[in-house]
Formats: sequence, structure tokens, C-alpha cells
Amino acid sequence: MLTGQRKALILDILRRDGQVIAKALADDLGLSEDTIRRDLREMAGEKLLKRVHGGALPLSPDLPDFSARQSVSSDEKRRLGAHAAGMVRPGQTVFLDGGTTNAEIVRHLPKDLPVTIVTHSPTIAGELEHHSAADVILIGGKLYKHSMVATGAVAMAAIASIRADTFFLGVTAIHPARGFSTGDFEEAAIKRHIAQCSAETYVLATREKLNAASPCQILPMTSVSGLIVSSDVPEESLAPYRDAEVSLLTA
Repeated sequence: MLTGQRKALILDILRRDGQVIAKALADDLGLSEDTIRRDLREMAGEKLLKRVHGGALPLSPDLPDFSARQSVSSDEKRRLGAHAAGMVRPGQTVFLDGGTTNAEIVRHLPKDLPVTIVTHSPTIAGELEHHSAADVILIGGKLYKHSMVATGAVAMAAIASIRADTFFLGVTAIHPARGFSTGDFEEAAIKRHIAQCSAETYVLATREKLNAASPCQILPMTSVSGLIVSSDVPEESLAPYRDAEVSLLTA
């Protein structure tokens, strides 16, 4: 098999499985593992994939620091936030993950809506300053500054005592085979714990996060109640999620 053919096969496997295991692929093709690893190094240099120990993952979006992300609010994020806010009912307990997309949920909530908002993000809590009818529960812990959320044992214990009606989960990447993922192990554990303590979990899926994978899995695709996606996302991008029988809510 020629080098170009191997690389095309590697990309096909990434799209299908969300990962490439170097040893398994070498065994399947009857090649040395060094040959596959060399292909992966070259493809990583060409920005076609992300090298990890033992193989490769699809590229995930490179995120700037939180303050830079906070200053950018796209029309897509506003539409997703407005749709999610419309799902919140009076009297509910809603857990809001950190992130700039989830901040748009708060900005679209009626300021007189009687609701309990739980969050481990001080920036999300700050957005609720003028929501006079909302009770706000801020979870503390070790601050993960990249996402401005609390992590660690203190946060885990506090979250365990709460049962939210709905959790709006923030992620850095979404893949039909690899599920929902983020870049930090501790943050992934907290997100997974919140989902386990919530009746329903929804993800606001901006276009650049689809069909990508980050190193730390949060949940498999079938573990959430639905994805909220923009109406202008091409159908071919959504087809793998429909095939996986994931509920898609269009904003």
C-alpha cells in the first residue's frame, strides 16, 4: 500500500471510529508499527490529526484562553443560547456548565423567571446578577482557570447533594464514535459527575465542535438527552448523529 493510500485510510478510520490505534492498524495492514507512527507524525505536522500516545485522534478546536473567548459572541452561540433558555421552565433547577456558549443561555433567560440555577462557574454566576427571581447556587472548589470552573473533591461533594432537572453541558469536541470530550481530565470528571446527578443533559453544539475529539472523554454520545444545533449546519455533518439516534434540536 502506498503512503498516500495509507494516509487516506487513516483519515477514513478517524472519521468512522474517532481514533486510530497504531499497533492495531499496523497488524491489520501487515506493516511495522514504526511505519504507521511515521505516517501519523507526518499527518500531525500537516494538521490533519492530533497525535496521542499509541495513535491519533481527530483534531479538536484550538481554544484561546477564557477572557479572549468571552469577548467573542457569535450569532450561532446567541441562537443556541436562546433556544436552550426557552427550554427552562419556572420552578426548575438547572445546572449550567461554564463556557461562553452557556453564558448566552443566561443572557436569554427572562430576568423575572423563578428558577434555581446551579453552576460551578463564577463567570456564569456573575451573569445572573440582575435576575431578581432566580436563586443562584455557586459550587466552589479548585478553580480551573482555562474554563473558569471549580473542580476537585470539594466540588464533587457539593454536586452530589443536588439533583438538577436539566444540565447544559459544555464540551470542546463532539464525535459520533468518541462522544463528548474536553482537554482536561479533572474537568471531564466533574462534567460527567454533574450529568449523573441530573435528570436530563443537553449540549449546545457549535459547528466547529462537531466531528472532532479532545483527549478526555466526558460521556458517550447516547448518554445525553439531545444536541442543540444551528439550523444552518449541513445535513451531512449531522447524519452520523441521526444514525446514532441522538435527538437533534434545531435553533
